[in-house]
Amino acid sequence: MTSVLNFLQYANNPLLYEPLHLSIKEGHMQLVEVNDKQSAKEFLQVAVEQYTHDADWIRPLDKDIEQVFDRKKNKTFQYGEAIRWVLKDDAGKLIGRIAAFVNSRYKSKGDDVPVGGVGFFECINDQTAANYLFDTARQWLQSKGMEAMDGPINFGERDRWWGLQVEGSGQPLYCMNYNPPYYQQLFEQSGFQLFFNQYCYSVKVKNQLDDKFYTRHAAIAKNGDYKAVHVNIHQLEKFAKDFCTVYNKAWATHAGLKQMEEKTALAMFEAMKPVLDERIAWFTYYKNEPVAIWLNLPDLNQWFKYLNGRFDWWGKLQFLWIKARKKNKKFTGIIFGVVPEHRAKGVDAFMIVEASKLIQQQLQYEDYEMQWIGDFNPKMMNVASSLGTHISRRLVTYRYNFDRTKPFYRHPIV
Repeated sequence: MTSVLNFLQYANNPLLYEPLHLSIKEGHMQLVEVNDKQSAKEFLQVAVEQYTHDADWIRPLDKDIEQVFDRKKNKTFQYGEAIRWVLKDDAGKLIGRIAAFVNSRYKSKGDDVPVGGVGFFECINDQTAANYLFDTARQWLQSKGMEAMDGPINFGERDRWWGLQVEGSGQPLYCMNYNPPYYQQLFEQSGFQLFFNQYCYSVKVKNQLDDKFYTRHAAIAKNGDYKAVHVNIHQLEKFAKDFCTVYNKAWATHAGLKQMEEKTALAMFEAMKPVLDERIAWFTYYKNEPVAIWLNLPDLNQWFKYLNGRFDWWGKLQFLWIKARKKNKKFTGIIFGVVPEHRAKGVDAFMIVEASKLIQQQLQYEDYEMQWIGDFNPKMMNVASSLGTHISRRLVTYRYNFDRTKPFYRHPIV
């Protein structure tokens, strides 16, 4: 469905903001709902045109975006629905896009109203165009019974396409949002408020660990009941099961997260298999029971940046050729955690030191960057800081309450 709304209707919107500038001087903006192959292609093309001259932008694989909106591939559709739009100027030029979604399982700690989401936002530097997109998403979410919206977020797991980058620079990690600085103003001047910060931490691989790691490692090492091992790619089913055990004990009790089934964990490990470096994925066991995980992957964008979004048969052949010939010098942290009953005992230090013996001395990696940690989790932030890291990026998850008189609260500490 295509709808055309008069530009002046939005230029005179009584929201409290001052437009950054108006690149659209007159005429109409055209909003197109994505509902066929052509509009789906345009949805992808918006980002291509937006970042054509940005040397740090790495085009996401088309399939990684398309799968989010594929009912057959995204299980989140079992619990909700999604819609997306493309925005054009009166000459038909692509100037923006946005997606909106409802998910009955999406809930953050402390939420007392149903919250929807917006994501995959791109827009020219024009507050009026941005407000048009945000207003369209808000109206749709309100029609679905939502009373607030978070963004930019994903229609699915939180480990990808989550948050707006407001600090930091350089190439994005695989499946990480990337945006120009002015997006912060577009969100905030439209009424979005900071719900929580998301921090990424980086460190040079060869940096010496703090002495306290070795002290705590030595204390645990004396206990023969603990052992740390890296993944064996020929035993993925076992490690997937162990991952599921630790995940469900360490994270599934947090608001917004749910129990993981073993079949889901196995599917995840099978999907990772072509790019998994077993030497940087670690587990710790106590009396042969899994109690901690430190799962890392090579930064896939260091390979995918050469594919220009393609991962068809030709793209896959290119990927295999590139992967075999180009050393990936950066790896990224996906998940790190210890089950509650083994926390504050030094298990984290034990696992890190055991892994560092291999990673620092025998592998090719030079840089390490952890996926984001929310500021609602200060304990995990302290663990990251203790590795001698520095904050390399700050992303933000915003919230917009539809009732503008409702008191706003940030995400509580977990």
